[in-house]
Amino acid sequence: MPELDLLDLSNQKIGSVEASPEVFDVAIKEDLVHQYVRLQLASKRGGNACTIANKGDLHGSGKKPWRQKGTGRARAGNTRSPIWRGGMTVFGPTPRSYEFKMNKKARKIALRSALTDQLRENRFSIVEKLELEGPKTRSANEMMKGLGLSGKTLFILSESNRNLELAVRNLPGVKTLLVGGLNVIDILNHNQIVCTPETLKKIEERLS
Repeated sequence: MPELDLLDLSNQKIGSVEASPEVFDVAIKEDLVHQYVRLQLASKRGGNACTIANKGDLHGSGKKPWRQKGTGRARAGNTRSPIWRGGMTVFGPTPRSYEFKMNKKARKIALRSALTDQLRENRFSIVEKLELEGPKTRSANEMMKGLGLSGKTLFILSESNRNLELAVRNLPGVKTLLVGGLNVIDILNHNQIVCTPETLKKIEERLS
């Protein structure tokens, strides 16, 4: 069973916390992690590129521009032909959705794999509490310096913490995330993940 150091805001060890091996010590399924990342990126795509689909969407006459034979010119039946200037576009993009489905069990396995990887790389920290007196960026900076944190940091919260959420939003690379919004991209995209023992239990409840 993985054992993590419990830290105070001065980055001093004050105890230890046992993490569930079902969530934080699993075989890493890189294929499912990759599939989850694709799922998230695909769901963000607009899919709203569109060109004119057919001749009915164009303005212009349907009259044959000249007679079929005897003019010396190529046969033409419509001025909205795709080979004419201002004509329709053939096989152009139309609005579509890029989303695809991934079952709940596979998503959980992908999240467990990502968390296990971060834990094995010593990028997962448990802090006694994450409380600020006010929503000040300076306070968040001081807290992070005390914890020895810099760069991309993800704070996972069990419930909304308005002071922390407002304090870190101006810090580049720093983000807060509720347990319910836990996802593979945010886990992998941060160099350090920080949470409290209460949040750890909620993560285990969600993914067990």
